[in-house]
Amino acid sequence: MLVTEVKSRSEAREFLLLPVRLYRETPQWIRPLDKDIENVFDSEKNKSFRDGECIRWILTDDQGKTIGRVAAFILKKTVNRGNDQPTGGMGFFECVENQEAAFLLFDTCKTWLKARGMEAMDGPINFGSREKWWGLLVEGFDQEPNYQCNYNFPYYRRFFEAYGFKTYFEQLTYVRGIMDPLAERLAYKASLIADNPDYVFRKLFKGELGQLPELIRQVYNKAWANRAENPELTLPQAKILVKQMKPILDLRLLWFGFYKNEPIAFFLSLPEVNQWFKYVDGSLSGLGLIKFIWAKLFRPNRKAFGILFGVVPEHQGTGADGALIMEARKVFQSGTLPYTHYEMNWIGDFNPKMIQVVEQVGGHVGKRHITYRKLFDETRPFRRHPILS
Repeated sequence: MLVTEVKSRSEAREFLLLPVRLYRETPQWIRPLDKDIENVFDSEKNKSFRDGECIRWILTDDQGKTIGRVAAFILKKTVNRGNDQPTGGMGFFECVENQEAAFLLFDTCKTWLKARGMEAMDGPINFGSREKWWGLLVEGFDQEPNYQCNYNFPYYRRFFEAYGFKTYFEQLTYVRGIMDPLAERLAYKASLIADNPDYVFRKLFKGELGQLPELIRQVYNKAWANRAENPELTLPQAKILVKQMKPILDLRLLWFGFYKNEPIAFFLSLPEVNQWFKYVDGSLSGLGLIKFIWAKLFRPNRKAFGILFGVVPEHQGTGADGALIMEARKVFQSGTLPYTHYEMNWIGDFNPKMIQVVEQVGGHVGKRHITYRKLFDETRPFRRHPILS
């Protein structure tokens, strides 16, 4: 077997096409967009290159057939953040069912990371933000992956754990039927501030679309920035986010809470785009674009995907979360929306408060991913991700 660094166009193509061959007989798998994968490794498209390094390899057998792939990376701003040792990352792992091949790929990542001063590696993770390509699927193989979420074979778990990776944290994807009942406690929470005119909970209006980036930025930074390695969201970044979402936005899925006209909470969802992208064969150009337009016209999207839910700290415990959900419920369960199923962006098991809220919404764990960590010196004590207070 031979490990080759991806440098040429043909090698990059092999990196892209290996999963297509591996999952050909797996109906649940949805091919990622080629550009989404390639942009991760493009220094002009991925801002992580400003503060990090990245490399990728393919693995071929004795006949020259590609049987595996993997990437390794370092983000200098996070190698020590919250860690007991300098920690790099590995991801985009795919491999035939051959432990020797898998271990060779893991060893390649380990050697590269150790040469750069790393003492551990997390994986499989992304060279970038946590909402994309993060974690190994260990539960929910019968369900289709959401956009930019990992789907993999069950035997991958055996490879990771046999190599010495240990669970750093679990990622829980909660699912529910749109018309399923909500916990009674949410109505009680909503009643706590029902008579307070300073609180308003409503969906976004069409004329307010230009304000969406700033509304997201304000709530996000107060609720999450600088917690669990989440950096602050800048206004330009928020504008890019909204621009990317704009072609598929459904204003009926965008809900905010306000206190004295200031945004203090959001509950933001989108149509789950993989339900359309599964028809385009990895491309949104040429024939792929025609297929996407066809799918939007003739294949109703029945799944909504929750991307952001949060309440700023000053208003947590007031009942704002319950009030926001109960108000949104009036539209979600009105029977006027096309969606029958709802999935929520993954929640780390280190975030019990958010898990409690989601369980009150009536969700149950439909998919489970694991973010693993491998200590290069296995005599050192292993610590899981700290619980958020």
